[in-house]
Amino acid sequence: MRVLDHLVNAVCDAAAFNREAQVAPACILWPDRDRQWEEAVPDVQGELPELIFLGDYAPEQRRGPAVWLRCVIAGRIEEISLPADRVAILYLPGVGRQDLRATENCPDYLKPLAELQYRGVIWSQINAKDWTVLAYLKSDQGGLGLNVAKDNDTRSAMRLALTPLLSEEISRLKGKRLDHDFFNTLLSEDINLDLIKWLDQGDDFKTARSENEWQAFVDLCRSQLAFNPETDSILNGATSLANRDGTWRAVWERFCEAPARYPNVPLRIRECKAPNFDLLADEQVAGGWPQWNESEEESLRKELEHLANLPAHDVLSTIVVLEKQHHGRRELVWAGMGESPLACALAHLATIAKLIKECPAAGTVNDLSASYCNHGWRIDDAVLRALQQVEKLPDPNAVTIAIRAVYLPWLEDSARHLQKLVHDASYPGGTYLQARDTAYSEGDCVLFVDGLRFDTGKRLVESLQSHDLSVSEQPIWTALPSVTATGKAAVSPVADKIRGQEGSSDFEPSVADTGQSLKGGHHLKRLLKDAGWTVLKGSDCGNGTGMAWCEFGNIDHEGHDRGWKLAKHIDALIREVSNRIAELLDAGWRSVRVVTDHGWLLLPGELEKINLPNALVESKWGRCASIKPSASTEERLYPWFWNPNQSFALAEGVRCFKRGEEYAHGGLSLQECLTLQLTVTRGENL
Repeated sequence: MRVLDHLVNAVCDAAAFNREAQVAPACILWPDRDRQWEEAVPDVQGELPELIFLGDYAPEQRRGPAVWLRCVIAGRIEEISLPADRVAILYLPGVGRQDLRATENCPDYLKPLAELQYRGVIWSQINAKDWTVLAYLKSDQGGLGLNVAKDNDTRSAMRLALTPLLSEEISRLKGKRLDHDFFNTLLSEDINLDLIKWLDQGDDFKTARSENEWQAFVDLCRSQLAFNPETDSILNGATSLANRDGTWRAVWERFCEAPARYPNVPLRIRECKAPNFDLLADEQVAGGWPQWNESEEESLRKELEHLANLPAHDVLSTIVVLEKQHHGRRELVWAGMGESPLACALAHLATIAKLIKECPAAGTVNDLSASYCNHGWRIDDAVLRALQQVEKLPDPNAVTIAIRAVYLPWLEDSARHLQKLVHDASYPGGTYLQARDTAYSEGDCVLFVDGLRFDTGKRLVESLQSHDLSVSEQPIWTALPSVTATGKAAVSPVADKIRGQEGSSDFEPSVADTGQSLKGGHHLKRLLKDAGWTVLKGSDCGNGTGMAWCEFGNIDHEGHDRGWKLAKHIDALIREVSNRIAELLDAGWRSVRVVTDHGWLLLPGELEKINLPNALVESKWGRCASIKPSASTEERLYPWFWNPNQSFALAEGVRCFKRGEEYAHGGLSLQECLTLQLTVTRGENL
């Protein structure tokens, strides 16, 4: 039962009478000399349509002068109709029981009501005194019997909080000590949140509140935080908030729950003079001050830029030290607000430094492959994640310098080691002569995604599994050179019907039977259709019968267009692919096999250019080139997947034949050539 329910019953019970010996009272009088109940009466009226009260004429509020009240009781006011089965209740603010009893001294405005004390009944205490709010709450004879403090602060807070008090469950109040803080809390339910709002909104916070609510807020601030919003400035509050001392720590934690809702709070703190922190200050001491966080970001920026001047072994150890110094700032609110991008990027730089030690550029091709599949791909993934953190200059420059210092040596060494192994023996992906046919069956759909690198394939796996899809993974070496023209045909279901013509300088294979080039895609689709495959275009999902081929995804296109900024869009691109796979499965396909043509290198600040004169080549791409038959070059030559008799040159290490390239493929490296093929089906629980 709510307090309001009990109050309504208590007032109505005053009209109880013995029907065999008495007549029904004409009304219930509710005197209230000190107007303690006045603010709560509208809520009571909502429960008691028979309640009318003394005051200025306002019939729409069931309020009027004494004569009007008499007329309402007598049923003479047409616009006011009281329930016939209930006794009328007259609330009399500013009027005490004694004012009615002293008839000869009764003010003229009350005289029309004086005789009602004899025909009606008065709602009063058992000792005949008028009910005050305190008496009603404390008394166990007609009241609630609650434990209420009697000090003046409590009396004042209790009256201010009367309206919300009516909505409280009585069971929640029993057994509690109800003091001024309790009643103030009813008006300011979350003082920590309200204080944050005041710091954020300033005068607008006070304007939006009633006088009672504002006063309760002030009283709570004074009693719980030793802070007075009426005399202490907002900047004083902002200083206390940033220092997070004592009870202010709870206020700070409230702010940290949703800082974006209070955009002015950081501005207020910035207007304050921050303490002079010593070199040993950490996030526990100074974390509330955005000025300190900015200073730490600037210090970290300089340290990252300095990595360019260190030898490789010192780079790794320096990053470890920096991570120990700055990792705590990632837990601060400023990181969540995007104000600690370098500290966030540092987490991924530290991952790179750690994993590089576990993935040396050594061993056989199988050793390299196993190491990359287990851990090495995470290094490439960490590079992308580090770049994802930074947006505004000079932060991207600092992260670029750090990535080149820690990542580039490993990238270069692993590429050169793989190239040497392949040159001395053979490429693990072989040529079409070693290619094995892939078995397909009814209900299979092959989805080609251009440029799905190994690490992005891993992100796709994670996305698919989060949707309860079952995914099997198979590492696949791409066809050489690692470009779309060569690789796309190699992963198609009709690869056995494709060969490479002599003299092809653009790495485009042809239809084996006719010699027609696959350039443009028309003849590849024709081969697929002739082999019984349905080619799905655009967003078409088919009907799940037969076998289907479709293409989706813009990873490679975005990489060539955006360079290192591909990192900031990769998650959205992966989500699109994941959604497309789900749509295909929903359309009824038994499985979706995800294939790709190649991976890529991504290095902010551009790949080093290697000079290959145009006079020596028939065509030259970023990482591969077709050498003229009569030309002589020192570049290593490799057999073309589609025609082993035709060779081409690949750029050494992770260098590039073109200037200004941050994103490139076509060469020989783990990142370009070792990919993931995925088979996706519905999970067992679906």
